[in-house]
Amino acid sequence: MAIDIKREEQHTGKVEQRIVYESGNEMAAYAAHQINYHIMGYFPISPSTEVAQFLDLMKANGQHDVVLIPADGEHGSAGVCYGASAAGGRVFNATSANGYLYMIEQMPVQSGTRFPMVMNLVCRSVSGPLDIHGDHSDLYYALNTGWPIVMCRDPQAVYDMNIIALKLAEDPEVRLPVLVASDGYFTSHQKRRVMTFAHRQDVHDFVGAQPPAGYPDVLDRNNPITVGPYMNEPDYINNCYQQSMAMYNAERVYDRIRQEYAELTGRDYPILDLYRMDDAEVAVFLMNSASEIIKDVVDQLREQGIKAGSIAPNIIRPFPQKQIAEALKGVRAITVGDRADSYGGHGGNMVNEIKAALFTHGNSDTLVVSRIYGLGGKDFYAEDGHNLFRFAIEAAEKGYVEKPFDYYGHTPGDPAKAPKRVLNPMKYEDLKTGLITVTPDAASGKLNVRIPPLRSLTKKPKRIAPGHGACPGCGIFSGLELFFKGIEGDIVTLFHTGCAMVVTTGYPYSAHKATYIHNLFQNGAATLSGTVEMFWERKRRGELDHLNLPDDFTFVMVTGDGGMDIGMGPAIGAALRNHKMIILEYDNEGYMNTGAQLSYSTPIGHRTSTSNVGKKQAGKLFHHKDTAQIMAATNIPYVFTGSESYPQDLVKKAAKAQWYAQHEGLVYGKILITCPLNWLSEDQEGTNIIDAAVSSNFFPLYEVENGITNITYNPEEKNKAVSVADWLGSMGKTKHMTKPENADALASFEQEVNRRWNRLKAKHENPYL
Repeated sequence: MAIDIKREEQHTGKVEQRIVYESGNEMAAYAAHQINYHIMGYFPISPSTEVAQFLDLMKANGQHDVVLIPADGEHGSAGVCYGASAAGGRVFNATSANGYLYMIEQMPVQSGTRFPMVMNLVCRSVSGPLDIHGDHSDLYYALNTGWPIVMCRDPQAVYDMNIIALKLAEDPEVRLPVLVASDGYFTSHQKRRVMTFAHRQDVHDFVGAQPPAGYPDVLDRNNPITVGPYMNEPDYINNCYQQSMAMYNAERVYDRIRQEYAELTGRDYPILDLYRMDDAEVAVFLMNSASEIIKDVVDQLREQGIKAGSIAPNIIRPFPQKQIAEALKGVRAITVGDRADSYGGHGGNMVNEIKAALFTHGNSDTLVVSRIYGLGGKDFYAEDGHNLFRFAIEAAEKGYVEKPFDYYGHTPGDPAKAPKRVLNPMKYEDLKTGLITVTPDAASGKLNVRIPPLRSLTKKPKRIAPGHGACPGCGIFSGLELFFKGIEGDIVTLFHTGCAMVVTTGYPYSAHKATYIHNLFQNGAATLSGTVEMFWERKRRGELDHLNLPDDFTFVMVTGDGGMDIGMGPAIGAALRNHKMIILEYDNEGYMNTGAQLSYSTPIGHRTSTSNVGKKQAGKLFHHKDTAQIMAATNIPYVFTGSESYPQDLVKKAAKAQWYAQHEGLVYGKILITCPLNWLSEDQEGTNIIDAAVSSNFFPLYEVENGITNITYNPEEKNKAVSVADWLGSMGKTKHMTKPENADALASFEQEVNRRWNRLKAKHENPYL
């Protein structure tokens, strides 16, 4: 069904509604809380992160019963959702961009086994290079996963489509997971007037208070089932055929559901949103947020006597092939704007599907112009809409398309403006001071390290230039630079996605004075291990002799902002392979680069944007991950913890780390750094807060050298021990834990800190532990 819209006032509908002024992300969360899903598995990634944040905030205040499960990565979140849907409940998720690609192998599994759920894809550029703004490059990967896909042009549509999507997913003729797509940083963050159901009961009356009964799930003890068996032909092709039929059924079912929804609310989302297409001779096809802007352009062209119209789909899987071909009868030329390229396909996915629709349904008269636009969040204005129409008008006048495929909005390169080196390479002589000596002790099997007074190392050049965009008081770079003071000679660094990466590499600038690599949040350890092995192999073959390297490189992977959650698997793999490299984690106790969500390194009870504090919830619900002990269990040569509040200790450990990484194998180090913005602390108090974390035994300083644990600073022996409560009271994110009503949480945290500290002391005293 396609309805030609003239922008008349919509009817109010049959149910009581209320007006809110919210963003697309807020409306996705609002719809989810009214539905009251059973489970949301999630992992933060911009710009979809806020959906979980808003739900958690409502959860803390007791507004819904949704169980929010923070996964170790998007792949894990997809697994959580699949398992929950197989158990018969209602399941919800939200993701974006590379996060969606990370979970993508799970998508056909869920649709192929026919377990419904709803997931919001807040569309964003897929890197590389890394760009966190909106286009449809992630959405186009979703086209072949077997999920029906509905589209949202504004926050109102995000709210409505999230409710429609669940009913569509659970319909007996469909039974498929459904994707709800909106534009990142356009729709997701813009505040708009939105009409909502005033009462949750009306939502439940529409979608059903409970999932439909009568379908198998894994919790029915009287009907045990096998989910996802191995399947040969001809069964596999039959299964795929049934899934395909369900997908095509979704078009008819969606059309029925949206009419029911329109009767209730007065808001209609026909399969095609046709604007002034009844007599149009030229048209533009756009999706989501840009499709509203183009309507103003249509009105302006109509005032000039040009018969213009626009088409925007509200559902693209199944693709409304017949409706589009019908809408384009009489249209002489159309420009199809794709917000992502199908590289090598002579156009984006939508233009090629529209061409197929015209060919299939016998409409070969309409000329089609393909333009790729708006990539990486590039804004789309009415002026751009006029240019897209100009391409169609010119084609209609000429009777042919002069340039069928091109990009729109790109700019030609200017050789005169090519980036030039600002920072000269650091001199080896300045990096190799000779002031630090590391010698193996044959008797103990350990390393003896001698370092000079720290003042003498201040002349050593910094590895990262000033001028980066970190927040005031950020401890990342003071901590990293202190560590690097203990490293002699040349380094190659790899940074995971995170604050340290984002604030130092805004193109065309870079604050890195040494060679730098970036790879995705989860895969840095594997990437750097490949670089390391290539170095040693090319050196063995004599291919690097011309460089006259006086010493070998030291390879350092820098991770943080939760990177040892999603990146834990590859890090353990690199450790077990024992590559000659250092993994250095800066621990700021959260995913700070995406808005301070909880990480597995966030301690219990701490406030983050996904572990809010309210009358029903008081911060994070489970204990923090001890990554140093996990990595020590892989039996790598050297593991250490460090802190800038004890600089000599950290510099010595850095020197040891370099020796082991150049001679024996992989090293893992963890330094605690302050994040005043998200710890809700004063900028100047960072060192004192870190010192208190060490002195309370929350973050003990120790090393594990060839399997033997050595505590390098014991606050009890120095008579400098402080209570955990004193440390917690120094930060706004944890002050609530010192209140009487949170005494149980504080006691649990103190008990766990003491347990880990006592275990560490036992290991220190016994070399066999």
